[in-house]
Amino acid sequence: MNEIQIVKIVAAGKTKSNVKFDNGVTAAVYNGEIRKFDLVEGRFMPEDEYDELIQKVLGKRATKRAMHLLEKMDRTEKQVRDKLKQNGYPDDCIQIAVDYLYKFHYLDDERYARNYINGHQNCKSKQKLFMDLMSKGIDRETIEFSLEEEYEADEDSQIRKLLEKKKFDYENADQKEFKRVYSFLLRRGFKSSDILRQMKYKSDFYD
Repeated sequence: MNEIQIVKIVAAGKTKSNVKFDNGVTAAVYNGEIRKFDLVEGRFMPEDEYDELIQKVLGKRATKRAMHLLEKMDRTEKQVRDKLKQNGYPDDCIQIAVDYLYKFHYLDDERYARNYINGHQNCKSKQKLFMDLMSKGIDRETIEFSLEEEYEADEDSQIRKLLEKKKFDYENADQKEFKRVYSFLLRRGFKSSDILRQMKYKSDFYD
């Protein structure tokens, strides 16, 4: 039977310690579990004990933690993985949690993308929505499909509404105000040509 050596144990607060194994895995383990599994630096741990710790104990805990995260708000797969990683769960435990979430439809990147588009398309451009969703770890194909299905906004109309919200008056705006509003709309992902057209662009502002 294969064995995994416990390389190092470092306290991580009053109740947990980070346990490093010779296979490169580091896991945050409660002190009670350290005693239960007899985790001692230098000890060679039988593979079946190691699997029990990783899969049945830490994998189960990672799954519960992931479900708790999703109770508060919907998240993408990447967001869940990143959060579990921050909490000290090794990759194998994170994969167990993610597989469970997909199996019971708690996790669905397409659903997340559709909801995000519907909730933000009135104040963000199509390009901005695309970049936002990419940054959340959703794959390009899913984003493009979701945009095709859900995006219905008229971007010229969006720009005009945002200009009204900013109380922008192109006839009386000075250069500073013009640049401030122009930059705001650029950050929302709108094309420069569309912004300038709606702002009744005056070339002397950038002379």
